[in-house]
Amino acid sequence: MFDRKYGLTTLRNRLQGIGAWVAPLGLRLVLAWEFFEAGREKLRGENWFGQIMEAFPFPFDRIPADLSWAMATWFELIGGIALLIGLCTRFFAASLFVLTVVAIAAVHWPTDWMGLAQLAQGYAISDDGAGNYKLPLIFLVMLLPLIFNGAGRLSVDALFARLAAMPSPRPQGDVLGWGMVLLVSGPVVAMLLPLPGALISAAGAMTLLARRWLA
Repeated sequence: MFDRKYGLTTLRNRLQGIGAWVAPLGLRLVLAWEFFEAGREKLRGENWFGQIMEAFPFPFDRIPADLSWAMATWFELIGGIALLIGLCTRFFAASLFVLTVVAIAAVHWPTDWMGLAQLAQGYAISDDGAGNYKLPLIFLVMLLPLIFNGAGRLSVDALFARLAAMPSPRPQGDVLGWGMVLLVSGPVVAMLLPLPGALISAAGAMTLLARRWLA
């Protein structure tokens, strides 16, 4: 029994050690290609944001269409390259996450949906008039590990950390961390689901206040 447990533990440790190199790299390569291609299409194409600006969530609906188009184009181009080499990965992954949420709200989200059944119809690749947010939602899920865990060991970020002799991160899922994540995530979720987003922000604020009161 001991040998079996030791063998499983050793296998798990080795997989986790190799995964620190391989797993984030796979996500980065796919996302880098997709976002860079989207940016390149915008760079070569014509600005059509003016036709859908009213569908953008606040505060992005207040940005002029030309500026919004330029921001989206260059965040996708530069962000794609940054993800490819693993440079400032958390920043660009978070920026592209917000950009994708805005794209879902403006283009892919079902219009005038009533209830979860109608909302679920939009979880599709092809557009049949009920939304088609499946693919960008997959991108959001792929970006999350890069936001929270970074680019992995095969990246410019990791190289800079080694050159700067920075200590290895120590995971700390405490009340402060949860409160900050909830507080920041709420407004992003609210772009698609206003009530759940507001509740998430409120939960984050209450968590931070409770930590301060209990400290």
